Amino acid sequence: MMASTTTARHLFAAKNTTTRARSSSHVCAAARPTWYPGAAAPKHLDGSMPGDYGFDPLRLGTNTEVLPYYREAELTNGRWAMAAVAGILFTDLVGAGDWWTAGAKEYALDTKTLLAVEIPVMAVLEALRVKGWERTGESGAFGMHPFDPMGMASDEKRLKEIKNARLAMVAFIGFCSQAAVQGMGPIECLKKHLEDPGHNNIFTSSVGAEATVAVMALSIAPVIIEAKKALGDDDEEFRPIPW
Repeated sequence: MMASTTTARHLFAAKNTTTRARSSSHVCAAARPTWYPGAAAPKHLDGSMPGDYGFDPLRLGTNTEVLPYYREAELTNGRWAMAAVAGILFTDLVGAGDWWTAGAKEYALDTKTLLAVEIPVMAVLEALRVKGWERTGESGAFGMHPFDPMGMASDEKRLKEIKNARLAMVAFIGFCSQAAVQGMGPIECLKKHLEDPGHNNIFTSSVGAEATVAVMALSIAPVIIEAKKALGDDDEEFRPIPW
């Protein structure tokens, strides 16, 4: 009888310990911002990078040696996207023509001359940028790494930059989609949508069915991920893509 009571106490204590550990892990997961509420970040994303919300479905960050290169590539593409989005909105606002046909127009420099100047200049600037980044861990230009002539660098500014960079990349994809589907720029599309939001939107366009399927899939995906984690082994990290 005594042995049975002792065994039961041990089992109860072990169960309570496991429950507390699980609760603690859930509290930690909830305390850290993630790409959707309650998501558990993969082990290789520890939250040390600005803008790390634990989103890595392709598991690109598992190689810690190349992870900084991916982050730098994301920032670089995001900065170009921010410049592109600002330029597209400006040309649309001033009526300078369709932005997607700009490359086919004639300018003071013909295409061959432009390429002869642009390729070597950009190659030199990019080489200097990469060398500076490898030396300091910060991207920059004109010998300044990071490029911060106004002394505004801070963790808050870095977080805002990566957020705006990601938003600009998504916005640029949207501008391209609008041009391909509607044959209009973003300002013109916005005006058309505001005239009749119920009938002038992505779901009533020629790609409405595809957009509906995409939204449904993105809405259901977090539920599937959470169900898989809840029903699976707690010690096993869920991998939507198995590599």
